[in-house]
Order: sequence, then C-alpha cells, then structure tokens
Amino acid sequence: MLSGGIGKMDDLFNSVILSADGNDIDNAYNYAKKVYESYGVNAEEVLKKMEDIKVSIHCWQGDDVTGFEKGVEGLSGGGIMATGNYPGRARNGDELRQDIKKALSLVPGKHKVNLHAIYAETENNIYADRDEIDVSHFAKWIEWAKKEGIGLDFNPTFFSHKMADSGFTLSSKDNNVRSFWIRHAKKCREIASEIGRQLGTPCVNNIWIPDGMKDLPADRLSYRLILRDSLDDIFSEKYNESYIKDSVESKLFGIGSESYVVGSHEFYMGYALSRNVMLCLDTGHFHPTESIADKISSLLTFQNKLLLHISRGVRWDSDHVALLNDEVLSIAQEVKRADSFDKVYFALDFFDASINRITAWVIGARAVLKAIMFALLEPTELIKEQELKGNFGNRLALMEEVKTLPFSAVWDKYCNLNKIPHGAEWLRDVKVYEEEVLLKRIGVVK
Repeated sequence: MLSGGIGKMDDLFNSVILSADGNDIDNAYNYAKKVYESYGVNAEEVLKKMEDIKVSIHCWQGDDVTGFEKGVEGLSGGGIMATGNYPGRARNGDELRQDIKKALSLVPGKHKVNLHAIYAETENNIYADRDEIDVSHFAKWIEWAKKEGIGLDFNPTFFSHKMADSGFTLSSKDNNVRSFWIRHAKKCREIASEIGRQLGTPCVNNIWIPDGMKDLPADRLSYRLILRDSLDDIFSEKYNESYIKDSVESKLFGIGSESYVVGSHEFYMGYALSRNVMLCLDTGHFHPTESIADKISSLLTFQNKLLLHISRGVRWDSDHVALLNDEVLSIAQEVKRADSFDKVYFALDFFDASINRITAWVIGARAVLKAIMFALLEPTELIKEQELKGNFGNRLALMEEVKTLPFSAVWDKYCNLNKIPHGAEWLRDVKVYEEEVLLKRIGVVK
C-alpha cells in the first residue's frame, strides 16, 4: 500500500516537471502582456530591462564555506556554520567551477560569481597565508570568468583562521593580529581591483568581520575606534572605481557574538556615509523580524550605491536558501520604486549543506530574479499617481491587485527566451547532474 502510494507520487512529480511547449508559453505571455498593458506596463520593455540585471552568485554554497587552504578543515569561527552533509560537495576549484556553471545554466540571464579569499588556488598546493595572497592565486577563476563571459566579485575572509581565534580581527587590541588582518584586507582590495581590470567590469569587494563578544562588554567604544582606524588604513590606497567597488557589511549578532558586534549597522552606516564607501545590507544580519526594505530609500538619499546580500534567516542568522517571500519582494519593489536598479548590487549569501547544492543555488537565484521581474512589472507610476492625488484607498487596492496579475507567464517567457528551463523542469537537469557527477565524487555509480 505504502510503496504503491510512493509510486503514484513519483508519477505525479514527474508530470509536474513536464514542460509546457513553446506555443503554450507564447499564448500565456500574449494574454499576460495585454493584462499588464491595461495597467500601463509594457511587458516587452520589462524583458529587455531584465537583460541588464545581474545577481552575484556566491561560490561558497558549493563547498559549505570550506575553501581551498591547505590544512584547513572547513568552516570555523565567525559566528556562522553550515549544517548538513548532502553528498557531492565540491572539493577543489575545478569541481566548484563545474558546479557553478551547471547552476548558472539553469538561471536566466548573465550574472556574476562572488568569491571569498579562501578560494585561492596556489601552484603545487603550496600554502600562501591570507596576507600573502595575490591575483595570481585567482588566475584560474579569472580565465574561467573570461571564458564564461561573466564578472567576479570578491570578499576578504576574516574567519576559519588561527589569527581569528580570539574573536577579533580588524578591531583587535593585539597589534600583531590587527596588522595581519589589515594586510589581508589590503591584499584583497589589490586582487579585486585587478580582477575588475582584467574582466572589464567592476569587482565589488565587500568587507565583513566577525568581531564581537559572547557576553556583555565593558568597553564598546574602544573596539569601534580601532576598527575605524583599521578601515581608514585599508582604504587609504585609492583604486580606479571602474575596477573596484568597496563595501562594508554590518551584523547584529552571531554564534559567540550574541551580546556585542563591533561592526554594527549604525557603525558601518556612519562609516560608509562619512568615507564614501558602499554599505552592504544582509537580510540575515538584522533582527529576525526586521526587513531591510525600508532602509533602502533612506540610504539612497545620501549615497548612489548600495550592496544587498539576500539570505533567509530562520529564528537567527541561519543563512537559509533565499525564497520568493514577502521580504525579498518588498526589497525588489523598493528598488523599483526608487528607480535605482543601476545603483543597487544584488548578491546571494546563504549556505545549506542539507540539500543538493546546485538546487540551493538555483532556487535562490531564480527567487531573486523573480522578485525583480515582479517589481519591474508593477504599475508603479499608476500607484504613485493615486498617492499624489491623496487617494490612498486606490493606492492600497492597486498594490493588492498587482499580486494576482499573470506574472508567471512573463517569467516563463523570460526563461524561454534565454533557453532556460521554466517551471520545475530544471529539477530533472539537477537530478541527472547529481547522478552523473555529484554521486561519483563519493564513489556511488548509478
């Protein structure tokens, strides 16, 4: 009885992922186009705008933030963790790039890939410490990016290292520790700038540090003054902004830093605004019920650039896979309503080792792109017009009606134009890849 039920469910699942043919997609799209036209929205223009949208896909989802450093046994410190042991984790650069390429093949559009410093690849497996890395250690990534026609972003790595064991890096009162991490950050800016120069597209270089305390500190200010000075030292070298975009990222708390994080939102907001450095807002780095959407227009009032890391916290900064939920939708809508897609950089930042890692990437990337398309299809001018007239009832009604417009038909058309599977069809590709590639990494042959 049970096995028969499972068989029926498998048949149902297989029927779900069967794709509609091109005629079905076109017919649905033509209907949707007319519906959106009635609201003053040109769906064809939205499809063209989507061609310019880039989401930075984080490499660390593919190996559970392990990196390639010799003698390092995976993620440690920093108040973050990857849980789960799904088979097929990438073990080296070639495997990781292979997996990322597979994920990108299931996401419509041309995007970027985001690297951490721990993904350096050294000749003959010779160890290079964090303050010794240079652009040559990322040559394979650069050549791969050139071949794929994509850009790269970058991040210094201030965790999973003996010099971070104290819980402090750039704000450390130990001069040797602090100097080491300043040198690392400077090296990373140099690498990012060269990446941007070689690829011909700006490389976003984002600084996040784990510094903080588990319990109540007696002196919050001194660490923040040290961090300010360390950052000033790091940013003292000026680079061509067409090669590198510098940013700093805040956090509310982490495991081991529940009571105090040196680089708080208020600290980095003050630093970014006073030093003309881009601020990064991570959706998992605030109170569990706090949305970053309302912060976007406030920051864009004073700066013309903003970095967003899209994650999903579940009760804490747990870095679950991003979904098409209310928060992500509201973020995209705020960017649309501020007409600021040219000022805001979207990036993914989650790591789930309990599910197929390709699946995680594709779910998150497609979710963010769906949210952006949904926002672009919004009849924003019509809604703003009602607000200007003081007809707040109409404003609210229009915001509500937009939720049930035939957005999915435009999304399917977008996927079809990019020759990307739409609906759940892409799951079949992941299943085949898992059987032919991922499982063989652990010696399983089907």
